[in-house]
Amino acid sequence: MKYIDRSNWARRQHFEFFTSLDYPPFNLTAMVDIAPLSRFAKARNWSIFRTVLYLTSRAANEIPEFRQRIRGEDIVEHEVVHPSYTSMTDANVFSFTEVDYQPDIEQFFAECLAAESAVKSEASLEDDPNRDDYLFLSCVPWVHFTSFVHPVHISGVDSVPRITWGKHVWKGDRLEMPLSMQAHHALVDGWHTGQFFKLMEEMAQTPEAFL
Repeated sequence: MKYIDRSNWARRQHFEFFTSLDYPPFNLTAMVDIAPLSRFAKARNWSIFRTVLYLTSRAANEIPEFRQRIRGEDIVEHEVVHPSYTSMTDANVFSFTEVDYQPDIEQFFAECLAAESAVKSEASLEDDPNRDDYLFLSCVPWVHFTSFVHPVHISGVDSVPRITWGKHVWKGDRLEMPLSMQAHHALVDGWHTGQFFKLMEEMAQTPEAFL
């Protein structure tokens, strides 16, 4: 982890502007064609949910701005950020589920299975309050949504990005998946979010080159 020197930081003016707003998050939602990725995952008997979970975590980790967090007057940049995601319990309510991000996808899947099993019988809505090296991820597989807004704290600073994807729908040869990215605008702009979506599209179209 490193601290960002704000005195000569290119985003200093943007940071000061957006942190002065009552609601500084912004959200972009777009459709990503995952047809090649879906075929690739099915051929290996991989869960498409966990495959997308891995890829969204990987893409976010590739972009420094999605690893930056606001701590009081400081901005820190983590070397790695880790998913805290929603998984369903036996009572059909969701639980927060934490895993360490692993570049090796099979190891990542194994950690997900263990973490999901641990909360299957009893939901937990607790994240470690002393950590900000999270990515908050969720899936809404019942809805092919076109927009999405997450709840955040208005008082205080909440700078952890939120990533959500939804129901996949075939449109011709395309298997369209809605993908939403919500981030704190003091740290992240549309350009960074565009880089995230570009990388997701590349990985979904040519999964053999990345997985």
